[in-house]
Amino acid sequence: MKRIGVTGHRSIPDELLGHVEQGLRAVLGGHEGPLEALSSLAEGADQLFAAIALECGADLTVVIPSGDYEEGFEDAGALDRYLGLKRRAAQEVRMDFARSTDEAYYAAGTWIADSCDRLVAVWDGLPARGHGGTAEIVAYARELGKPVTVIWREGVTRD
Repeated sequence: MKRIGVTGHRSIPDELLGHVEQGLRAVLGGHEGPLEALSSLAEGADQLFAAIALECGADLTVVIPSGDYEEGFEDAGALDRYLGLKRRAAQEVRMDFARSTDEAYYAAGTWIADSCDRLVAVWDGLPARGHGGTAEIVAYARELGKPVTVIWREGVTRD
């Protein structure tokens, strides 16, 4: 079974959304045989990746960074999407952190990078804004020698 993981920004600019969806569909739909998708289901890239993976027939493994992870969703719609995707998951992996901290996010991101055959990064190419951010997980995966597919459009900036 091929395993594809995701890391990415929580905020995707509206003008980039179609490009990101198309890129994710190309990666997730362009495989042969069984597929497992690994995601922490954070708002933005993680949830979009998971939804498209399920549409493509993949088994979803959710990687939960902490015991209080659900409390960090400030947007009710994002929490509803998270809960809906989590219910559809074939497997759930929980990191051993009580609270959502940068360390917990880093642990979840590196678990995904360690466990996947390919990492998809919805990433603007800029440095991480905190420990465990997208750039840090991309660098970690590349150090492991994992193939990384970056989906973004040059010249587009995020908030």
